[in-house]
Amino acid sequence: MRKLFFFIPVILLIIATTFTKNSTKQLDKKIFETKENLRVLQDKYELVMLEYNYLTSPKKLMEYQKKYFDNELLEADIESLNWIENEDKEIKIKKVVINNE
Repeated sequence: MRKLFFFIPVILLIIATTFTKNSTKQLDKKIFETKENLRVLQDKYELVMLEYNYLTSPKKLMEYQKKYFDNELLEADIESLNWIENEDKEIKIKKVVINNE
C-alpha cells in the first residue's frame, strides 16, 4: 500500500512532464516560424525602403550624382534612346516611343 502512494504521484508527474514538454516544443516551433516570417518581411521592407529612399525622384538622383559622382554621369535625352531587339539572329533597332498624355 505504501508503495502505491509513492508510485501513483511519480506516474502522474511523468505524465504531466510529457504533456508540458510536448506543448513547449509546439510553442517553440510556432515562435521559430513566426520569427522566420518576420525576418522575411523585414528583408522585403528594407528593400522597399531602399528603393523608395534612393529612387524617389529624378531630382533626388541628380542630388546624389552631384554629391557622389561629381561630373561622371551625364543626362541623356530620352528621344536619343533606342531599343535593341534580337529576333531570329537579326538585330533590330527601334526608337523609344514617348506617349504624352
